[in-house]
Amino acid sequence: MSLTLSYAPEGRQELLEAIQYYESESPGLGAAFLAAVEEGLAQLMAFPKSAPVQRGSVRCKSLRRFPYSLLYSLREEEIRVLAVMNEKRRPFYWWVRE
Repeated sequence: MSLTLSYAPEGRQELLEAIQYYESESPGLGAAFLAAVEEGLAQLMAFPKSAPVQRGSVRCKSLRRFPYSLLYSLREEEIRVLAVMNEKRRPFYWWVRE
């Protein structure tokens, strides 16, 4: 089975904001954050059910090195990233995105 990857608009916006934030903190850190996201996504593409279920059908994949998680759902042949969540803030705000 070949999976595709998509982002909810809010999830893509959170990703861009986090990259921008880290880059403003230290040049190159935004790229390191994006690399951590891409590593997490590659793992999910290889093993889509490897992350634990967080709520309903939403799964949660923690990133390495950064306090962020990818919240995603599995659709027929798609991984849909619902949120790129900062684990230190508002942990349940994404519930309305299921």
